[in-house]
Amino acid sequence: MTLVDNKEVNESYDGNQIQVLEGLEAVRKRPGMYIGSTGSRGLHHLVYEIVDNSIDEVLAGFCNEIKVDILPGNIIKVCDNGRGIPVGIQPKLGIPAVTVVFTVLHAGGKFGGGGYKVSGGLHGVGASVVNALSEWLEVEVCDGEHRYYQRFEKGKACGDLETVGDTTERGTQVAFKPDSEIFEEVNYDYDILITRLREEAFLNAGVKIILSDLREEEPRVTEMHYEGGISSFVEYIHKKKGLECLHNDVIHIKSDAEGSSAEIAMQYNDSYNELILSFANNVNTTEGGTHEVGFKTALTRVMNDYAKKYNLIKEGEKNLSGEDVREGLTAVISVKLTDAQFEGQTKTKLGNTEIRSLVDSMVYEKLTNYLEENPTVARTIIEKSITASRAREAARKARELTRRKSALETASLPGKLADCREKDATKTELYIVEGDSAGGSAKMGRDSNIQAILPLWGKMLNVEKARLDKVYGNEKLTPIVTALGCGLGEDFNIEKLRYGKVIIMADADVDGSHIRTLLLTFFFRYMRPLVEQGHIYIAQPPLFKITRGKQVRYAFTPQDRDRYTRELDPEGTGKAEVYRYKGLGEMDPEQLWETTMNPEDRTILRVELEDAMKADEIFTILMGDKVQPRREFIEENAKYAENIDI
Repeated sequence: MTLVDNKEVNESYDGNQIQVLEGLEAVRKRPGMYIGSTGSRGLHHLVYEIVDNSIDEVLAGFCNEIKVDILPGNIIKVCDNGRGIPVGIQPKLGIPAVTVVFTVLHAGGKFGGGGYKVSGGLHGVGASVVNALSEWLEVEVCDGEHRYYQRFEKGKACGDLETVGDTTERGTQVAFKPDSEIFEEVNYDYDILITRLREEAFLNAGVKIILSDLREEEPRVTEMHYEGGISSFVEYIHKKKGLECLHNDVIHIKSDAEGSSAEIAMQYNDSYNELILSFANNVNTTEGGTHEVGFKTALTRVMNDYAKKYNLIKEGEKNLSGEDVREGLTAVISVKLTDAQFEGQTKTKLGNTEIRSLVDSMVYEKLTNYLEENPTVARTIIEKSITASRAREAARKARELTRRKSALETASLPGKLADCREKDATKTELYIVEGDSAGGSAKMGRDSNIQAILPLWGKMLNVEKARLDKVYGNEKLTPIVTALGCGLGEDFNIEKLRYGKVIIMADADVDGSHIRTLLLTFFFRYMRPLVEQGHIYIAQPPLFKITRGKQVRYAFTPQDRDRYTRELDPEGTGKAEVYRYKGLGEMDPEQLWETTMNPEDRTILRVELEDAMKADEIFTILMGDKVQPRREFIEENAKYAENIDI
């Protein structure tokens, strides 16, 4: 485990080091300001905040085991074997420091700089916010001599901190029950928690994290302990995706300088996609930042310098671009620094300028040395990058050809597109419809003022198995790119998007699901901001039509079908007729408008990208060419499948 300036950390972590910045405001009135949302994301965030406090003890070198239990009633219990939150009197407020941590916003050991040199999470904000948003919370602290206990309800202490026994153990245990008055749902998802906790275990080599779900008769327990740290993380990602690695060993480099440390693990695989995960003080910096910029810049320079030195790129040939040298790369970047500056409240972009030069110089020096010592690996990587460069050049030519073709054509919009009259993109919708017959019904049934229709036909390209040059000029994808107007890949510009909502409308059968998945893969790989900014939707056409006389009901699930059948035929005489739609083309324009296209009554699902790594993994497994991982995924997730036609 990498510890930063551990000698300078004051081991007497006591009440004096808990600093108070401001009182606890009405967190219960505006919970979204503190945890993002009161939905599933915010609910799970409560656990992360308490675990982050334990991770701070790991970073300081005083904790090596964290247990997280989901108890019946969705009660969470987090235990660690750190030093224990200080129980001494906090000088400013005159109450025990542990009480301050759970009742005062911005009270924590990270703010003064003495308790922790490196801290992730919001330490201090987190504990008090979790307390405020819980029906009740109980904390137990062991300081090596005594065991202390205090209970809170809706953020307020029920009594003073009590001494409840003697002990030689050290550590903190926090148990809490999320408040159902605050949260839309209070059911914890084991898989969401395991993903985040596994990340923490990889980032802190040597720490053992145990997650137990004790809500069912058969407990579910996962123990995570990775001595290999982020190198194990890269191996895990490749194994999970079923990717073939181009070299056996994960390249691992690290460096320390002036209270900061940087560590990178990287390995190339045979896919065409890059995955870079970056972290600062264990916080996943999904928007990147200075550490990612330093890594990318140095990597491009190293590869070009090596390729030129050994004549792999001939004189006069173009340099390899950043995209070329990152094709098929999986990398995890982890930096630890004393004063991390995150841009935005959500801590998703690192702003420290000094970390860029640390990462840049480390990667340039140590990766150059690695390539010199491993010429076979170096040549394999450079050859893949050169192939990527040639494909990119072919793609550029195809792109220019597409542009020229569009410029020469009298109408640059696709022939099959039935456009809408409204030009304000915030008001318009594009329906991408499977098949000509459904497209015809949609064209006749739509509101032509704001709704445009683009029918698709034939088999679409699976972009997961194709390089960029095959995507440009593809006759099935070009109409979509042209209709949307915002380009793709490097040329993508969301400002030019012609429609505020892009709605995929396909049949509710296996073929329809396949087309939806192919389109989502395309948007995810080449137009990701459309997904990230919430422009992509999936239409929900009904599965059943139930009629009795002139009464008509549309059902979207078998449960709805049964309910409407009983409603229209309470005596069970069989007079209610049930019709199962096989495809969109069977609906007349009026039915399609009523059920699927009318903005007043329709149901559409917005595609959200909460976890880019998870999405990337699923697209690789489902749409890649490796059979075994796909079989395993289907076996694991078969229980969630609904409405399957057999």
